[in-house]
Amino acid sequence: MQALPIDGVALSRQIRADVGRRAAALTAQGRKPGLAVILVGDDPASAVYVRNKVKACEEHGLHSVLERYPATLPEAELLARVAALNADPAVHGILVQMPLPRHIDPQQVIEAIATHKDVDGFSVHSAGALMTGLPGLRPATPFGCMKLIESTGVNLKGKHAVVIGRSNTVGKPMALLLLQAHATVTVCHSATPDLALHTRQADVVVAAVGRRNTLTAEMVKPGAIVIDVGMNRNEAGKLCGDVDFAGVSEVAGWITPVPGGVGPMTITMLLVNTLQAAEEAARTTA
Repeated sequence: MQALPIDGVALSRQIRADVGRRAAALTAQGRKPGLAVILVGDDPASAVYVRNKVKACEEHGLHSVLERYPATLPEAELLARVAALNADPAVHGILVQMPLPRHIDPQQVIEAIATHKDVDGFSVHSAGALMTGLPGLRPATPFGCMKLIESTGVNLKGKHAVVIGRSNTVGKPMALLLLQAHATVTVCHSATPDLALHTRQADVVVAAVGRRNTLTAEMVKPGAIVIDVGMNRNEAGKLCGDVDFAGVSEVAGWITPVPGGVGPMTITMLLVNTLQAAEEAARTTA
């Protein structure tokens, strides 16, 4: 069998169109959604990510504020700036781009962001809301992965899902979102002795470890949904994921490409989170 590609670009375009419509409705009420992005230092990759986020906001009717600071910025000054943005009613989402310089504690910065403006969904409060099934802002990459899975039309209830990776930003929240969709979830990681034993039983596999060819064809159940979160480079410098795309495509039922799969959805769900925060703010201040 030949796997059907899950087109993250096309799905992203659909969701962003809805974001644009909803943002326009809020703007007409004098409540334009706003996202503040803080970049500390001059990491080239971070600069590209930030530029793409700001551009996406502007293209879909959201107000964006980009604040750039040198790598020498004291932690106290960054925390003070976050506090000021927390108090700004025109800002509905706050994102501090990672990684931060070594002298700044990233978790302390994340926890300083007001919960209702934590559009990355990384704070302890946001994580706790996800774990307990309470409403809240979900981490953008796992949130996007769920939308990609939903686009296949497969009902996850009773399905076996395997998540490869246990990071706080992708692996753990991904597992919790799959549980909320009533899947039976296994989380595998670097200490899992026989990864293939688990993945061969999975109806859904989400690979999020940052290592090429972590998942190969002989490790996949025929017809499975395969979501590739990885971002790597092969010997030729070409962008690739954690999955052997060519081989797994011959076995899986659906698969996300890299690029063009999860990547576009991450920024899209950041827009959705910002919009959701703005809509909630409008309801509570009406």
